[in-house]
Amino acid sequence: MSTTSRITAAALAAAAGMTALAGCGGSGGGSGADAKTVTLVTHDSFNASKSVLAAFEKESGYKVKVVRGGDAGQAVNQAILSKDNPQGDVFFGIDNTLLSRGLNAGIFTPYTAKGLDSVPAGLQLDKDAHRVTPLDYGDICVNYDRAYFTQHKLAPPQTFDDLLKPEYKNLLVTENSATSSPGLAFQLGTIATHGEAGWPDYWKKLKANGVEVVDGWEQAYNERFSGSAAGKGKGDKPLVVSYASSPPAEVMGKKPAPEQAPTGVATGTCFRQIEFGGLLKGARNEKGGKALLDFLLSKRFQEDMPLQMFVNPAREDAKEPELFTRYGAKVDKPATLAPDTITKNREQWIKQWSSLVLK
Repeated sequence: MSTTSRITAAALAAAAGMTALAGCGGSGGGSGADAKTVTLVTHDSFNASKSVLAAFEKESGYKVKVVRGGDAGQAVNQAILSKDNPQGDVFFGIDNTLLSRGLNAGIFTPYTAKGLDSVPAGLQLDKDAHRVTPLDYGDICVNYDRAYFTQHKLAPPQTFDDLLKPEYKNLLVTENSATSSPGLAFQLGTIATHGEAGWPDYWKKLKANGVEVVDGWEQAYNERFSGSAAGKGKGDKPLVVSYASSPPAEVMGKKPAPEQAPTGVATGTCFRQIEFGGLLKGARNEKGGKALLDFLLSKRFQEDMPLQMFVNPAREDAKEPELFTRYGAKVDKPATLAPDTITKNREQWIKQWSSLVLK
């Protein structure tokens, strides 16, 4: 995810007005010389309940330091650039759209996390080497502001092709494929739908229809999207590339609970994103890093994830909360691409997309 992503991706918790982890966030690099500190390098969307994190710290004896590095794409790039002097011990937030970039750069040390037997084989994209551990998944989809479409007596789009229609001109904001994991996932969704030969023409038409591109999810969702509670409706774009699980974030904390979320999901525009964590090569606290990876895959953390980061837990035996299942969109047939296909073409596709859309 997801995300990833998640979603990853994407800080959906921030969209719900949630606060970041108190006392364990950080912006500096390095895990330090303290063997009792384990450093988690991640994206801005990472969040966990204080009580869940505190339980791990009490049981393991390790203090968790969280180093956030922007959008998932930015965080992965930074992890690669700093691989000779890693910022921490564990990386959380590399997804299937970027996975080969991290694996080929050799930034991870193989480790088989406890609980991996509870994760479906379809999510284990590195199951032979175990350099990364699947931790969550989600679907990247176009979200829409229900109030806007009701007010304008316009049916919201449901498919990629719908987005090309004149009635949706200048309504969509998406993220940059080169810098954002959700942005790249959305591009891959158009490639899966229109094929390797047809997607450039699709994007030419989408550009002509006024799509706006911003650097990352936070800017797209919280600043440009008109349906974001965090943005208080100040954005002027009623369509945004986000997650199928974004609507529950807009409902959280509202009393009485509404019949439906104020935002909806165009389920014909979704791409499946799987998010992973891994032990960073050269980690100063490798033992602590392994313990942290085990914790990230534990039922306690996995069941905390849905309402913290609005992603689906990777473990099959992890229960999802009612708010998440009631208001989140169910995507039966998300677009997908084989990891090998993404690996072979990703950099070329991103360059081609940048040339088509950003110039």
